[in-house]
Order: sequence, then structure tokens, then C-alpha cells
Amino acid sequence: MTRTVAVVDYGMGNLRSVSQAVIHAAEGQGFDVAITCDPDVVRAADRVVLPGQGAMRDCMRELADSGVKEAVLEAAATKPLLGVCVGMQMLLDHSEEQDTPGLGLIPGRVQRFRLEGRLQEDGSRFKVPQMGWNRVHQARAHPVWDGIPDQSWFYFVHSFYATTALQEHSAGETDYGARFTCAVARDNIFATQFHPEKSAALGLALYRNFLHWKP
Repeated sequence: MTRTVAVVDYGMGNLRSVSQAVIHAAEGQGFDVAITCDPDVVRAADRVVLPGQGAMRDCMRELADSGVKEAVLEAAATKPLLGVCVGMQMLLDHSEEQDTPGLGLIPGRVQRFRLEGRLQEDGSRFKVPQMGWNRVHQARAHPVWDGIPDQSWFYFVHSFYATTALQEHSAGETDYGARFTCAVARDNIFATQFHPEKSAALGLALYRNFLHWKP
């Protein structure tokens, strides 16, 4: 029996690269990939991917205006949900970016990097947004990490970072000026600040693990 993974298209961000990576990861795995803004398709899917890129307020507004927000909230309560980049930030309570409320699915907040004037170990200045590869420490064991070595490199592009209210919801951490949470997990939700779709073979492995994860 073929299962379906819905990649939510609400008009924002990194939809094409995420959907192409999910399609690649799903090859031969018994999944159809639906790129959709139809709430009924999201509700009928076996699992859901929520991408996001750009300003948090814009993403939250477009998610609501697209009519798919309630279906995403229902999915977050009932089936595996993977958030990517701003799609992770949206899961938390609040973002400093334009004083924007999130979906409130994971207790925590999103803050801006404050690294002005600070130097990295090599003497160069910290730049915001952070753009590039960083090692990810797996803060807790999780099926979505299966087969991915701890301290693996993943690709980041962001000016804001997450702080979870409860340490148990922090699934991955990295360092840029300070240690911060870059992957969150709770019940049937897993989400990453980094871009698996831009992280070569290990990023595809993460998407494939999500497809087979049974919370």
C-alpha cells in the first residue's frame, strides 16, 4: 500500500528544494509525495513536511491566509511532522523577528543572533546571517538520527535561532557564537534549523529516516 507525504505549499520559501529532496528520499520507499496547499490533502497524508524560509511574520501570515494552518495543526497532533528552517521556528511560541507569535507546539522562543563586534577563533568576524556548514551535536537519541553520526556537518542559513523552554525538546545543538538548539523534537514532531535538502547524503538520510519514523 502506497503512503503519502505532504509537503505544505503555502507560498513561502524553500519549497522546491525541500520537495525535490523529499521526492529523492522517497524513491523506492513506498511513498507518494504531494506538494500541496489543499487542507484535505494534508489531512489525508500519512506524514507532513512544513518548509519555511524568509521572515517569520510573512510565513505565519501566509500559512493562515492559505487556509492550510488548521490542517497543519491537526497533523502536528496526530501524525509525523517535520519542520525545516523557519518551518522549525514557527513551531515555537514566539519569535523576536517582528514580535511574531508562533504555533505554540513546542515551548520556546526564537531570538536574533547578537554577535556584533565578536570574533571567531580564526580572527574573522561573526557574520549574520550565519551561512555555511556546522557540526551538529545530537543532544538526544532519536529515530530521525538513525545512521547519522554525531557531530555530522549540516548546512545553515539563518539570522535567528531557537531556545526551547525544556531541554528535553532539544534534539540537536550547534555552535555559532554560543551553543544553541538546531533541532527540536516532541512526540510526533521533529524539526531542524539547518537545511537537510542542502546537506548532501546525510540530509537525504535524515529525510528518509523521517519517512520511516514511527512515533
